Amino acid sequence: MAGTLILGAVFRALGAYPSGWRYPGAHNNPLGDPAVLRRTARAAEAAKLDYLFFGEWLATGPDLEFRDPDLLARLDPLSAIAYLAGVTKRIGLIATANSGYSDLYSLARQTASIDRLSAGRAGINVVTGADPRAAGNHGRDPHGATEPRYDEATEYLRALRLLWDSWEDDAFVRDRRGGRLIAPDKLHRTDARGENVRVTGPLNAARPVQGHLPIVHAGTSSRSRQLARELADIALVALPSLPEAVAFRSELIDRSRALGRRDAPRVVTPILPVVAETTAEARSIFDELLLLVPLDDGSALSQSPDFPANRSIRALSSVVGVPLGSPDLDDEVPQRVARRFSEGGQRLLELVETRTGRRVAGESAVTYRHLLATHAVPAAVIVGSGGEVADHLQEWFAAGAVDGFNVLTPFLNAQFEAFTSLVVPELQRRGLFRTEYEGRTLREHLGLSRPENLHGSAESAAAQRSA
Repeated sequence: MAGTLILGAVFRALGAYPSGWRYPGAHNNPLGDPAVLRRTARAAEAAKLDYLFFGEWLATGPDLEFRDPDLLARLDPLSAIAYLAGVTKRIGLIATANSGYSDLYSLARQTASIDRLSAGRAGINVVTGADPRAAGNHGRDPHGATEPRYDEATEYLRALRLLWDSWEDDAFVRDRRGGRLIAPDKLHRTDARGENVRVTGPLNAARPVQGHLPIVHAGTSSRSRQLARELADIALVALPSLPEAVAFRSELIDRSRALGRRDAPRVVTPILPVVAETTAEARSIFDELLLLVPLDDGSALSQSPDFPANRSIRALSSVVGVPLGSPDLDDEVPQRVARRFSEGGQRLLELVETRTGRRVAGESAVTYRHLLATHAVPAAVIVGSGGEVADHLQEWFAAGAVDGFNVLTPFLNAQFEAFTSLVVPELQRRGLFRTEYEGRTLREHLGLSRPENLHGSAESAAAQRSA
């Protein structure tokens, strides 16, 4: 593939690995998140990353302590990127909003404003999540089937773009002599009326610097793919293998171009690198993260009613296809037992070996704890030196599987700074990533053209009919 890859950093203050906050020296206090946010943003911008990405979760509960501690209490995404607009200068800033709970007009106004405040560096990730707790928090009934949620999201995005285009770029004539500030015919109502979305506009905020903020959408379902090829600028997808990723990207590009799109969606996949100067050091870090994952070991913690059910020896027996009895979690896995593992069990052994260097009956043995923790925390983990992590990124990029990566960090600050100091320079040496920012806006970073105003176009009429 020609060109350079896309690199974005996902900000999770308590780390993207559930036990990351327990690692010695890791940030583990949500009250200190603002300082960590500033430090991460500055490190990301110094490394010339394309953007910082902020996910969203609209509820909390004690169960999150075990599966994703970062979701317990976190900074609001739109507030975070608005704040960073004044702290950074070049890096893109992407926030997440749920189309089921975010008021359309308000979101259009907020995002257009942040794009102005950041000089064109904002992006928006629109999701359709249906957590019953989030619905209750917003005074809504829980969402039902997938189809209605995606119908709503499609209408929502079409209307959002029309609202951004309420003002034409040259609407402000500023004629002091004639006393005319605007050209009235260049201010447009939106009039989007659909089954789920109704808004008139016009928006009381100037058109975004980028015309439209880049739109991100995540997922691999058929409706998610449809939305991405029609309306998204970045398709955020997690795919298990290189061949599947190549096929996904090829189909997405072909079908989006068949719709007449000028810019096909960029395909970005999440990756969680554990990186150090040497392979052995990186494996040691990840080995410690595995050991820090709370498992069902009979302790008071594991007896909590919110403790995940997939962290017991019984759950592991089901995965490997062999009754394991009641071994101690730190017992070595005997070779005679491992030989009987199912295909799923063998894959689990391979993951443990790749990530930790441990082998059954090897010098560094595999324990039941290693297997169970690896099963309990599914993540796109890559463990190695800066060069080895760069090898993986280059392989997927060169094969045409992806346009780039959303980098998840197991814990802050050390691991993110290891990525920016060890992996990014290696990608730069290989000519796979920029050494300086060339563009000013997020669209320019991503190689996306600036869209024309939709009002008055054939697309506008179609959007208003379907919105």
